Amino acid sequence: MSAWFEGRSDIDCDLDRVQRAFDDLGGHYVAVVGLMPGITTVELVDQGSDSVTIKTNEGLMKRTNIAKRVEADRVVVEFDEVYEAGSRITVASHFADEFTTNGDGVTYRTVISIVEAPGLLGLFYRTFGSSKMGNAFLTAYKTYFEGPSE
Repeated sequence: MSAWFEGRSDIDCDLDRVQRAFDDLGGHYVAVVGLMPGITTVELVDQGSDSVTIKTNEGLMKRTNIAKRVEADRVVVEFDEVYEAGSRITVASHFADEFTTNGDGVTYRTVISIVEAPGLLGLFYRTFGSSKMGNAFLTAYKTYFEGPSE
């Protein structure tokens, strides 16, 4: 599976905080998505044991098959996402997020793959959107985990 975006960022927090954040998938993802550029409203629509549905001012985000693996020095979370940005575009992708202790905090690595977005807008998104979207996730996670603890 080829990566559409792969990036990493060092975050000043401990691995326990990361692990606790993923104990409440809905609250966690609402908080992180709310830090993304252009997002002004975020609402948790539905939450299951391995899924969340979030409504934003830009559309509807469905994250499914969420799997969390906790090890002594890292937390890995993978999920599938379908994001319906109004009636203009629907994007399907797979995320693999890895948080690893680095001595001073954690290193966050994200890989976004299997990006499917049909139509002309989808072509533009697939071709030109990877860096903007991937870096927005890196920044949102850094802001979230370096901010005040809940």
